[in-house]
Amino acid sequence: MSAEIVSFEVMPPDESSRPDADRLLAGDPVQQVSNRYADASGQFYAGRWSSTPGIWRVRYTEHEFCHMLAGRVRIVSESGAATEFVAGQSFVVPAGFAGTWEVIESATKLYAIFEGKASGSAQSR
Repeated sequence: MSAEIVSFEVMPPDESSRPDADRLLAGDPVQQVSNRYADASGQFYAGRWSSTPGIWRVRYTEHEFCHMLAGRVRIVSESGAATEFVAGQSFVVPAGFAGTWEVIESATKLYAIFEGKASGSAQSR
């Protein structure tokens, strides 16, 4: 079996969701995700995500590379360090990060996520 290039020009249909009520801090954000690629191991995947405004708590078990296509977000760590990102900017959220995501202006990003599996045991999201 040969590996083939995966283009993001044509995306699968979006799946809609909202943050869990126990994580939601403000607003009523509606999120859309279109996962375009997943490797056979289930450790790496990539796609497109978007959200309407709101604030929710996050706790990362995975490493995520993000490239903003539209909008504006503010990410605040548990220590209080805040960073804002807008269209055209890229960043990485490392595994172990905890804090809040705030979508200030409806936002869209491309993402690439790696979540390593512990040897001999399965991790859950």
